[in-house]
Amino acid sequence: MAETLAIMERAYRGALEKQFFDALYLAVELHRQLGGMDLLLRGPAVSYAVAVAHVGSIEVGGRKVDTLSDPRRDLIRLQESGVAVWVEESDLAEFGVDGPAALLPGVRAAAPGEMARRWPDYRTVCFL
Repeated sequence: MAETLAIMERAYRGALEKQFFDALYLAVELHRQLGGMDLLLRGPAVSYAVAVAHVGSIEVGGRKVDTLSDPRRDLIRLQESGVAVWVEESDLAEFGVDGPAALLPGVRAAAPGEMARRWPDYRTVCFL
């Protein structure tokens, strides 16, 4: 089991100012520096793990910007580096996700309260 459990509740699309840094980028660094990490997505952040979600473009001052970040790509990168990614199963339904089958491969759904019961197993629990 990882040393740290990081909990992310706020989904942030990130638009232009995310070009350099966001909470998922921070998660990559925390995992590297803290000796392993699990990531729990709750609330609107569960949308990051939906496999079929689409990152569109935005128009700013008449200019189309289509270089927006894709949180799914960042989650896959985290998984490839050894981070276990979890989502709160109850939040999936609340945000219109059709159950765990709609998630990226390897993302696991946790029953309500399941991860809270595991907190003592971690050296550190933090919110991103």
